[in-house]
Amino acid sequence: MHEWWRSAVIYQVYPRSYQDDDGDGVGDLAGITRRLDYIASLGVDCIWLSPIFASPQADMGYDVSDYLAVDPLFGDLNAFDELIEAAHARGLKVIVDQVLSHSSDQHEWFKESRKDRTNPKADWYVWADPLPDGAPPTNWHSHFGGPAWEFDPGRGQYFLHNFLASQPDLNFHNPDVIDAILETCKFWLDRGLDGFRLDTVNYYFHDQKLRSNPPAQAKPQVMATDLYGMQNNIYNKTRPENLAFLERLRALTDQYEDIMMVGEVGEMGRRSIEIMGEYTAGTDRLHMAYSFAMLGPDFNAEHFRNCIEGFQTGAPDGHPYWSFSNHDVPRQVSRWAEYSVSEDAMARLACAMLMSFEGTIGIYQGEELGQTETELVFEELTDPPAIRYWPAVKGRDGCRTPMVWEKDAANAGFSTGKPWLPVKAPQAAKAVDQQGEGSILAYYTDMIAYRKASPALTHGKTAFISLPEPLLAFTRTSDEQMLTCVFNLSKDTQTIPMSKASAIAVGNAATLKGGKLTLEGNGFAYLT
Repeated sequence: MHEWWRSAVIYQVYPRSYQDDDGDGVGDLAGITRRLDYIASLGVDCIWLSPIFASPQADMGYDVSDYLAVDPLFGDLNAFDELIEAAHARGLKVIVDQVLSHSSDQHEWFKESRKDRTNPKADWYVWADPLPDGAPPTNWHSHFGGPAWEFDPGRGQYFLHNFLASQPDLNFHNPDVIDAILETCKFWLDRGLDGFRLDTVNYYFHDQKLRSNPPAQAKPQVMATDLYGMQNNIYNKTRPENLAFLERLRALTDQYEDIMMVGEVGEMGRRSIEIMGEYTAGTDRLHMAYSFAMLGPDFNAEHFRNCIEGFQTGAPDGHPYWSFSNHDVPRQVSRWAEYSVSEDAMARLACAMLMSFEGTIGIYQGEELGQTETELVFEELTDPPAIRYWPAVKGRDGCRTPMVWEKDAANAGFSTGKPWLPVKAPQAAKAVDQQGEGSILAYYTDMIAYRKASPALTHGKTAFISLPEPLLAFTRTSDEQMLTCVFNLSKDTQTIPMSKASAIAVGNAATLKGGKLTLEGNGFAYLT
């Protein structure tokens, strides 16, 4: 079987913000279809679409009210079919975000479930009685602030929600729920979809005994919206039952050709790498997984090495997916600004690092332009946690502002109407029509092409070289080729003695002379 995903570069499209074709200020499927030639020109293999399903949009589509319908904001099933056909004609695969752990409270399933305790779907969501003093059943936290439980006076019970109260958690301990969920997945596979990005893949099951979490063992991480870090989250997520469900889902996808599933592990640090390993072990679970391990503020050689080696150790037969940005975190050029000589230098360094990593690579729309985080004021916000906790939390809107196509066009060519989030001058300055020869866009295109042509980078094994901070170094070796990749993760020039003759195959701010490799700030080299 051709496992196309093993060496793939996947391009994430945030549909609300890619291209608006009908002028309502929100991106749509027709707009994405119109831009497929651009996406194909990057040399990527696959498009990941953030949620497009029917939704009240309380959490920008991550609250699904109908798993079998396209939200009218984005089009309809015909527009979806046209997008799939047009993408396939250009050699592009398409996967879609599947938000299975919870639905919208506007879903018909939940509307029926909350009516009473005896209806046919009464046990399709996680319901529990109050404690004797009326308190929630457990101490579990919601990611968006407050307890993970909401009291429903109709049933006289609490329901579980790991995110907004309007995003109730489905009860995966009920086999009827699993059967219904699998049917919705089959619906999209039958329409030609090439796979799924599984949102919050370790949240499906909860502890049936409803035990409260113990305090965090390590120093707790406390954020204004998110008290998860103050607990050791062993009962509200990453339950052992998750694995059996993933095996059911894999059995479904194996009925089709060339399907791929990538799971989002909602966890940070070493534990996230361990879960990635568990969820991709063998051939009957996920094809690959990613975590937030590389999506945070950490930018040092030890961190990146620990992530990659941790996966190698924890999942020797698994397959990782690495990315530096997505729709939930600040853009990498801004996030790592304190380590950068310039935005341009950081964009090139990040690209070169990502393209050298073993596994599948993910790019978030705008990365290929060197895009930066948009600074917004309160009146411009749409993200629920930001609105609730401003100004302590800036939220996720800053990385979700529209794609910029033409610098001097209205809204940088995104829409003829008022966009749902503003397009500001610093972002418009990086528009596609400003990216000529020698630009970040040209660099991404060249580096993707280089990776795809390199046996060492597409399927070579990784072995790290121990160099002092701020130098990250490793070899990628296949039967046909070996490359030594060295990166300077600082602003200061670094010099490394070379024990044998080498040549720079690809580099930036790098010179090799007299047996020494000199890397200026944010410089790097692939050596042969």
